[in-house]
Amino acid sequence: MNDAIYKAQHYEIEIIDMGEGGEGIGKIQDFTVFVPKVLLGDRVEVCLTKVKKNYGFGKMVKMITPSPYRTVEGCEKETACGGCQFQHLAYEKQLEWKRQKVENCLKRIGKLEDVTVQKTLGMETPYHYRNKAQYPIRMVEGKIEIGFFAAKSRRIVPVTKCCIQHPINTQIIKVIKAFLNEYQISIYDDESHKGLVRHLMIKTGYKAQDVMVCLVINGKKLPHSEALVESLKAIPEIKSIVLNHHMDKTPVILGKECSVLYGSESITEQIGDLKFKVSPLAFFQVNPIQTKVLYQKALEYAALTGEEIVWDAYCGIGTISLFLAQKAKKVYGVEIIPEAIENARENAKLNGLQNTEFYAGKAEEVIPDLYKKGVIADTIVVDPPRKGCDEKLLETLKAMAPQKIVYVSCDPATLARDLAYLTREAGYKVEEVQPVDMFPHTTHVESVVKLRKV
Repeated sequence: MNDAIYKAQHYEIEIIDMGEGGEGIGKIQDFTVFVPKVLLGDRVEVCLTKVKKNYGFGKMVKMITPSPYRTVEGCEKETACGGCQFQHLAYEKQLEWKRQKVENCLKRIGKLEDVTVQKTLGMETPYHYRNKAQYPIRMVEGKIEIGFFAAKSRRIVPVTKCCIQHPINTQIIKVIKAFLNEYQISIYDDESHKGLVRHLMIKTGYKAQDVMVCLVINGKKLPHSEALVESLKAIPEIKSIVLNHHMDKTPVILGKECSVLYGSESITEQIGDLKFKVSPLAFFQVNPIQTKVLYQKALEYAALTGEEIVWDAYCGIGTISLFLAQKAKKVYGVEIIPEAIENARENAKLNGLQNTEFYAGKAEEVIPDLYKKGVIADTIVVDPPRKGCDEKLLETLKAMAPQKIVYVSCDPATLARDLAYLTREAGYKVEEVQPVDMFPHTTHVESVVKLRKV
């Protein structure tokens, strides 16, 4: 480190690159500085907040010359809330950055040089796309606040409206807050584990516009719940009002048990021609518009003719499985959460698809076991969590040697790691990588990868 560079000093720098977390990267001589909320092309005055041997961190104190890619932020909370990182970056540049992020991970982590990464598939209107919102409810300076946590913090940022959530959430938040204040309902405290109301979760079916309101409570009953139901029923889109009972002292948002106060225990979401029941505990992609884009690309890469046996690892409630089942001879799905498997079976019946079979368990255990019993797939689709595929599952893919693998990923780093194994150890070639923007205005990016046995 240059000895002339000190913490708390101010420096003028140009942002010459952007990191994988969306932070700007600049230089003071040969000393690298990471600065949040700035963009490639910005010239800014920064104050150094932390200084290491070869790099440091700073915060912008003054914009000198803005980047040509900078745009007007769509949300007044954007700089405080932890939800979005990129509202100040022009959308076309967001898509370009996400494509580059995927390509960089494939090269740096996977050592994959000769791979085609397509332009990111974005949204025509990248706002109000989320069909699920989870709002912590806490006491802040003696007042009930409903909002989101600040980035890397448990501090509440009060929110009444959000540019990426469904607009109806604003109405629901007002009703919930008025109810809690009128009946003086106790609010949960993280440290003491006392108080009743913890979170508000809202799920919306975009096709039918049906809405589920779920209040997460640290108990079995909600006082004056009938008054809450009557207030929420004034919003005609609300078809389900549910209590989630979460009495464990953990930061996990939802407990394992629910009870219905009004309406049905689930709502219906539709993607393409397929309908899905969405319950409070069921995982479902939060952007239904881009989910259709993502799954259609997976179906395209699978190139099914109607004669294939297909495995869908990490199948969740059967969303990809049912897309595949429309074109395949047989689809087997596996998921570790038993309730999700029940949902998958229900969704198959709901859509009249009889060529599916679902198993509850770990993909790395169920698939190898059935492989030994003679269940051999022509095509395997994997859609793992952020940590990527389990090593045992990768070894099974190598042993089964399906002609095609379609890998759906929510993390470019673990994707690159797994592709390195599949190409070097299992004899596959990456033919194409397609990033899909499931989460506009954030640094997250999904990818679909087409692999073929060579």
